[in-house]
Amino acid sequence: MSETPTVVAVNGSRRDGSYGRATLQYALDAAAEYGAEPDFIDLGDPALDVPLYHPDVDAADAGDVPDLLARMRRADGVLLCSPVYHDSYSSAFRSFHDWCSFDEYDDTVVGLFAVAGGGSYGGTLEHMRATIRGVHGWVAPLQVGIRGARNKFEPWGDGERPPRARSVRGRATSSSTTPCASGR
Repeated sequence: MSETPTVVAVNGSRRDGSYGRATLQYALDAAAEYGAEPDFIDLGDPALDVPLYHPDVDAADAGDVPDLLARMRRADGVLLCSPVYHDSYSSAFRSFHDWCSFDEYDDTVVGLFAVAGGGSYGGTLEHMRATIRGVHGWVAPLQVGIRGARNKFEPWGDGERPPRARSVRGRATSSSTTPCASGR
């Protein structure tokens, strides 16, 4: 790990006013308070060119993917957030995650967040956890799920905290300070 750890957050929502975006921004702010260098990849940014994953397309020819993968490889900790879609993660998250491989996650601590507009988030966290472990990421033992987000985030202005704020802070700071086997 470098002297100043880098924490990359990836928002898997493409929705304007994304609750995941707000949650991850809060988490990155907390990581920065603990001395981490924050980096935010917002898959909902319309200027970002992340094509649908295709195994026959070289990542070097896939829009902004090479730059995003380089940012992921530099990370000491990663925070991933997806909205809950049909008890799983979003297609934006899945496609980006498919571009990633062992090189992006090997021996990297990963904090997981799932934001549900309504009820359950367990299946989403379970799917995220399994796929991250499949590429050798070290998933933090406590993941954060926020249910009923549509009723908890609005209005959410300056100085206000997201629901489960203590858990969000905890995942952000453990992902930026937990040493890995590789010493990253």
